[in-house]
Amino acid sequence: MNQLLEWMPLLAFFIVFKLYGIYWATGVLMVACVLQLVTHRIRTGQFKTVQVITTSVVLVLGTATLLLHDKRFIQWKPTALLSLAALAFLGSTFIGAKPLARRMLESLFKEHLDIGSRAWSAINLMWVVWLLLLAGLNLYVARNFAESVWVNFKVFGISIAMMIFMLPQVLWLSAKAEPHDAG
Repeated sequence: MNQLLEWMPLLAFFIVFKLYGIYWATGVLMVACVLQLVTHRIRTGQFKTVQVITTSVVLVLGTATLLLHDKRFIQWKPTALLSLAALAFLGSTFIGAKPLARRMLESLFKEHLDIGSRAWSAINLMWVVWLLLLAGLNLYVARNFAESVWVNFKVFGISIAMMIFMLPQVLWLSAKAEPHDAG
């Protein structure tokens, strides 16, 4: 249920784009993000930071898209969010006890991960570079390809690219996990 809720705005955007075009899809994305934010708040009693940021960016760029009737603003959304994420990963190198990549990836494991701080810093830096690369690639696709190609890239390309990027890290970290003692 939680995963479906997480993907709802993206799926709604994609379906409405295919049926009615970019401007209707933008409006639906804006509504879906707000609904997702409110639903999470009702279910858990708190807001999820990433959803607040995403919804804010969607509302600002979506409003500009609709008022100015210019699809470029909504096409900048992935670039804006990916760049903000890269900035957060970079900032976490200097602020906080652990880099963001470590906090995120350690949360996937119950076991202790035997990884040194230099390795975590390198992984964190890889995330910064990867996110900036995807941010730039989004702009390239938006500027140089048909709108439908960009939508497919946004919905499928970025999602698949993120999974492909994370898979080797998760596999490597799995090998570094220290098993729990049986008793």
